[in-house]
Amino acid sequence: MSRFNLSRRPPQAVEPTAPPPAAAPSAPAPTPTPRGRTEAAATAPSAERQLLEVKLKLHRQLIDELDLSKLDKLGEGELRRQVLSLVADFARAERLVYNSAELEELGASVYDEMVGLGPIEPLLKDDSIADILINGPFQVYIERGGELSETGVRFRDNDHLLRIINRIVAGVGRRIDESSPMVDARLPDGSRVNAAIAPITVDGACVSIRKFSKKPYTLEKLVDVGAMPACVADFMHGAIKSRVSTVISGGTGSGKTTMLNALSSAISHGERLITIEDACELQLQQPHVVRMETRPPNIEGRGEIRQRELVKNALRMRPDRVILGEVRGEEAFDMLQAMNTGHEGSMATIHANNPRDAISRLEQMVAMSGMPLAPEAIRGQIASAVGLIIQVMRLADGKRRVMSVTEITGMEGQVVQMQEIFAFHRTHTGADGAVHGEFKATGLRPRCLDEMVRRGVAYDANFFDPSRTLT
Repeated sequence: MSRFNLSRRPPQAVEPTAPPPAAAPSAPAPTPTPRGRTEAAATAPSAERQLLEVKLKLHRQLIDELDLSKLDKLGEGELRRQVLSLVADFARAERLVYNSAELEELGASVYDEMVGLGPIEPLLKDDSIADILINGPFQVYIERGGELSETGVRFRDNDHLLRIINRIVAGVGRRIDESSPMVDARLPDGSRVNAAIAPITVDGACVSIRKFSKKPYTLEKLVDVGAMPACVADFMHGAIKSRVSTVISGGTGSGKTTMLNALSSAISHGERLITIEDACELQLQQPHVVRMETRPPNIEGRGEIRQRELVKNALRMRPDRVILGEVRGEEAFDMLQAMNTGHEGSMATIHANNPRDAISRLEQMVAMSGMPLAPEAIRGQIASAVGLIIQVMRLADGKRRVMSVTEITGMEGQVVQMQEIFAFHRTHTGADGAVHGEFKATGLRPRCLDEMVRRGVAYDANFFDPSRTLT
């Protein structure tokens, strides 16, 4: 909790005829709001949110008054003095109740953010924000609680935004320019960044930042927020522990990577894990993890390293499990080969709308590898390699839920056979827009339960009763 006591002048306030007492009252008198409620009854922003608003307003003023083109040329001392002076002027203009120590601390905080990622630095520090979406220099949106809203954050111009983008990509050894106008990168905390600039964007540079919690989601936390019942989480935890190869399927922003991070807690700390991603964002908690990421081509179009090459190399590094952040191309063939050749329990995510679509997409991606395989041979590889498909979805109310846990049981003719174990059934949408529903088992007993028992993982078979609503 911030220790700053912010005090704003209310609009059209009448100046008091006598100075207020030295000791401010512990609770100011409530002021009627346009809807007839009091400010105390309305939802008041927290002290942290108020401080965030002050910093954002400060950033806008600094952008207007500082010569950003000379920012990199100013010495640290001179730049700090200019920032502190502007912060003091701002505090007087806004009638903020700060003592000198608090004012100096605020100035130092704003300075540190300026030499970081500028106007969006306060947004990055707000743990309640999941996505930051920059549509040109004058429009910045955030996602909080599954809902998008526009902020007052802005950059001075497109050149200012480009300086911030270059600061991000330079930190991971990548580049972005007119000859290579798209880039995937990451921030030091693991947040994923995608940037696109002219000539492929029309209204200025665009940046998408997917933030990740500093404290990774655990299965227990996902149960607490209603993503799934505890018994479903226990089943998935037991399957991963029993080395059942798993694919997590879902749309963009549905929580696939969050689920992958949470499920990884079931992996023994004695196993050697190798993760392969376009931009490293997995937050595995095991001590023996080798993290690898792809590399784009250089300015001459050479030196590109794709996920397929990394998967092939990973198999020579004595992994117990290979974990792919996302399967999106020809590396699907090598991933299936790994799952079929002693690397059971490997995991990956894939973009698909349902488990059957996930199978079809895997089949298409294996075909992209150029291997002369018949469709039935590809499906046979998939059926023998993948054990579980976990479908996740972001619902209309912004909440992310596990929609289905499906087991692949083999082949029947030329069709991959699947059986759904658990499913979330939507029943209705409340007046507040919240989606309501219930988790139920289908009544089918999963085949992997026998392997779980052999490995000493106990699970209550009563949870497979289709007449029970799982909570």
